[in-house]
Amino acid sequence: MKIRKAITSDIENILKTTRACASKMREQKIFQWNEHYPNYEAFKEDVDREELFVLESKEKIIGCITISTLKDDIYNEINWLTPDEKQIYLHRLAVHPDYQGQGCAQKLMSFAEDYALDNNFLSIRLDTFSKNIRNVNFYERRGYIRLGEVFFPKQSDHPFYCYELILKK
Repeated sequence: MKIRKAITSDIENILKTTRACASKMREQKIFQWNEHYPNYEAFKEDVDREELFVLESKEKIIGCITISTLKDDIYNEINWLTPDEKQIYLHRLAVHPDYQGQGCAQKLMSFAEDYALDNNFLSIRLDTFSKNIRNVNFYERRGYIRLGEVFFPKQSDHPFYCYELILKK
């Protein structure tokens, strides 16, 4: 398996992965992703900013993660642990259901954390759906601290928990 920067021609395969994830989550009564999100436009912006990475196995895209320096306005209501100076924000972490449970998400997160350390970021910030207990536990086991919640009206009536990990060299 390898991780590389995504290119525009990868987006359709990335969407196949995220749609498969959304379908699996719906089967589990987790209504985190829907027809509005994630979408082609979000991934295209990620590619244009060179912030989207894909995980490949045998040259097949099986996962993705966005590592961004842009702070979404919705995060302004959170009392973060570090000042807004040099953070990365993780978005759209996905592993195709056929490859879940094999350490792929761990690999993507370790890549993002190493990227942040190598580029002297102070912390990593992210959000995850409050009803996706598997994700909540995943981030908390990695040491991320829950700081508050935000709502994405086009996604769910339930909150998304915001997390931060302070990086130490």
